[in-house]
Amino acid sequence: MTAESAFNPSDLVKVVALLGASVVAVPVFRRLGLGSVLGYLAAGLAIGPFGLRWLADPVSILHVAELGVVMFLFVIGLEMRPSHLWSLRGEIFGLGALQVALCTALLTAVACGFGFPPREALVGALGFVLTSTAVVMQVLDERGDIALPSGQRVVSILLFEDLLIVPLLALVSILSPQLTDPAQGSRWASIGLAVGSVALLLAVGIWLLNPLFRLLAAAKAREVLTAAALLVVLGAALLMQLGGLSMAMGAFLAGVLLSQSTFRHQIEADIEPFRGILLGLFFLGVGMSLDVRVVLSSWPLVFGAVLAMMAMKAAAIYAVARGLRSPPAEAADRAVLMAQGGEFAFVLYAAATRAGVISGTVSATFTAVVVLSMALTPVVISLARRFKPRAEPSLSGVERAEGLSGSVLLIGFGRFGQVVSQSLLARDADVTIIDTDVDMIQSAEGFGFKVYYGDGTRLDVLRASGAERARAIAVCVDDSAATQRIVELCRASFPNARLLVRSFDRQHSLQLITAGVDYQIRETFESAMAFGEAALKELGVAPEDAAAIVEDVRRRDGQRFELEIAGGTDAARALLRSNLWKPTPLVPPKRGSAEDESQLA
Repeated sequence: MTAESAFNPSDLVKVVALLGASVVAVPVFRRLGLGSVLGYLAAGLAIGPFGLRWLADPVSILHVAELGVVMFLFVIGLEMRPSHLWSLRGEIFGLGALQVALCTALLTAVACGFGFPPREALVGALGFVLTSTAVVMQVLDERGDIALPSGQRVVSILLFEDLLIVPLLALVSILSPQLTDPAQGSRWASIGLAVGSVALLLAVGIWLLNPLFRLLAAAKAREVLTAAALLVVLGAALLMQLGGLSMAMGAFLAGVLLSQSTFRHQIEADIEPFRGILLGLFFLGVGMSLDVRVVLSSWPLVFGAVLAMMAMKAAAIYAVARGLRSPPAEAADRAVLMAQGGEFAFVLYAAATRAGVISGTVSATFTAVVVLSMALTPVVISLARRFKPRAEPSLSGVERAEGLSGSVLLIGFGRFGQVVSQSLLARDADVTIIDTDVDMIQSAEGFGFKVYYGDGTRLDVLRASGAERARAIAVCVDDSAATQRIVELCRASFPNARLLVRSFDRQHSLQLITAGVDYQIRETFESAMAFGEAALKELGVAPEDAAAIVEDVRRRDGQRFELEIAGGTDAARALLRSNLWKPTPLVPPKRGSAEDESQLA
């Protein structure tokens, strides 16, 4: 093989095109609030065979990029201990089965309504029922909802749908007009192979994986540990694929088996870069696989089917969630999040086409419907978030601020406010405390504090909290905009109260002084001063010298502040000590001079 045949520049062009499209599209779509998934899909459509035609084989890219979904499920599995997964068995097999059954029945009826024969309609509905694990998990990950109870229920349903791929492929073979008697034995052999694959993976995970990683860790070769992590993920995925199961499910099980390992965090860190790149590549491949010709040739059917099937699936998911007593907000969020089809639909439609259950044209139509539903999901989620009514916090067991009085009104009971309260309570001051964090209010009660629910940015709440009768109002919230609003209200409506305010930073302190507060302090100033003094002592500086240095820093900071208030920012900057190198004078000063002493200091 010659050097020219070994390297094909066109392959590098494809890689550059994929990376370039991602780098341009994803930040733009995230900036627009549409999420990274839609950015990848749009980029794939733009450079694919139906766009600029920079890449002509999206199927091969999807085969490689599916490893991104595999690695994503492995990382999720690392966060789920077997005991936790067992606790979700009701959601996996109960909630998941009920949702799939209802969605299948309703979506089959919708497909029949668009003129598809019952058998084709059933296959199309079954493919659309399989929600996109990649899209949903990416959105949950971006929102930080995976670990929440609502997120865990969604993950449980996705796991059940992954388990369905084997029985659904068996159903396709049953529906096939090419069915023969020997196929019966083949199906039983496939089931036996699948069960054997799962059993082998569990055995390897329980008895071999942890000893293997301990052995490799003892060798202290970081690259070998990374290779081993990839081996576990890809090996588990390959084993499941050979058994006729979902690769993603195999990776998830491998992650669960390693979730209690001491190497869990190291493995997760090693896998993360590969997972992110390949998952993005998967969405690019999905975007490229959208057959624009099919969409344009029968656009009323395709777009009508997309909207109708997404709406029906969302309605079914919402009905199941509410029927099982999920809160309305959670039910609506789950319905919007899971209303699309998924990547396993492509596998199901391809198998159904090979088995003669559906034609190639019908398969292309259903594939376009699924791809468009995946592309529309980020848009629908964004719109739902904008029009979603703001949820009122549950005030069960929490008292609102009403008819209160006290010599001190403390607004905000976070870390800062809690420390401030100790000095006031030590002098038996009558302190009224309000906050808007319901969880914190309930937690504070367990420590012996009475905190009322009240938004300090509202004048009526301030009056109800006793601000008119308070001798001092301590504003300890951690939001500078809210702080400024509270200061304005208090200065205008309660001028007799002394106003003490927690400042966010130096610029905020200048604003507060301009607003006329009686006392302000930057939230990190005193702790930083104490920290600096301790650092000097650890370096061997005498305690009295360290205290003098810190006092000098405090004095210079006050002088800077006075200059900044007067508008002398340049002069104020000159009072800052800098770690930039300063040139040594060519003529050294005389020994004992003030300049000499300052250089030595």
